[in-house]
Amino acid sequence: MTRRFLTAFISLTLLVPFAFAQRSHTPPTPAQQVENKVARLTALLMLSTTQQASATTIFTTEQTALSTVTASMKTARTALKTAVEANNTAGIATQAAAIGSLTTQEVQATSTADADFYALLTPTQQTQYNKLGGLVGRGGFGGRGRRN
Repeated sequence: MTRRFLTAFISLTLLVPFAFAQRSHTPPTPAQQVENKVARLTALLMLSTTQQASATTIFTTEQTALSTVTASMKTARTALKTAVEANNTAGIATQAAAIGSLTTQEVQATSTADADFYALLTPTQQTQYNKLGGLVGRGGFGGRGRRN
């Protein structure tokens, strides 16, 4: 009996990691991210149907702008790594400037979306949004934050 228990325990111990490894996590699409963000903001700020539609448009426009920036940022970071490994100071300077420009575009896109969203809120909603930490920089409440 003890031997069976021990054999079963060892078998399960070895198989459990494989079972969890088989589960794949699919990240949300940009449309799902917007939908989730608007749903969260609706629950917290009691957005009207009109505000929800406007917020969806605002955050979809933001996601579209950021998708281009994200792809370009990945390319620039790869090129920067190559320049560093080659000790190519001109390449480092070029890619650093590109990353700076892309960061500016990212901040501009998120800040514009924040400003547009904030403008559609009522004064009471603006107060609540501020209490929640809404306008705190990159991406505002529930924003994208720093990406690598």
